[in-house]
Amino acid sequence: MTQIDLREGIVETVRALTAHNLNRGTAGNVSARWNEGFLVTPTGLGCDEMQPGDVVPMAMDGNWEGARKPSSEWRFHRDIYAARPEAGAVVHTHAPFATALACLRADIPPFHYMIARFGGATVRCAAYATFGTQALSDAALAALEGRCACLLANHGMLAFGRDLRQALDLAVEFESLCEQYWRALQIGRPVLLSDAEMETVLEKFRTYGQQ
Repeated sequence: MTQIDLREGIVETVRALTAHNLNRGTAGNVSARWNEGFLVTPTGLGCDEMQPGDVVPMAMDGNWEGARKPSSEWRFHRDIYAARPEAGAVVHTHAPFATALACLRADIPPFHYMIARFGGATVRCAAYATFGTQALSDAALAALEGRCACLLANHGMLAFGRDLRQALDLAVEFESLCEQYWRALQIGRPVLLSDAEMETVLEKFRTYGQQ
């Protein structure tokens, strides 16, 4: 894949997030690993305006190239790539149901077996920190330990995958689970799966899908 292909894929992913109602306006950001660094969406640019040439190449030391400034959240993109070699793309959104739950500052418990899709028996909520800061990145990395998605307290959600397609799919699936959990909470208290039941599901997920 060329850099142009990856730039186009990032813009397509940004537009897909809007189409899935996971982002609106200039909220959220997308990146993909590239050589020794990564490519990330520019700050303050909506999906209708964004073009492949606007995507910003960044080095792991925080330096960037081009006329556009990178997303204010470039730090957690950089730190995920540094800490998680399996990560090929990162998606951050202000999806409505995930963001609503993130404002509760609580983990999402095993109310549904598909929670295991994200690597554990819960999806954690990262501690609150101001957007764009190293403190937020540190909190996100802690919440992502052993996971591929998390909530960001009073902020939104974060997901990563091996490539842009998987990262997008995981973000869509995560928002769907957040909606289901939110709806269940309107009725009552969901019955949670036990540790043993989730361990069985996690074992099955190790060979789930097209490996």
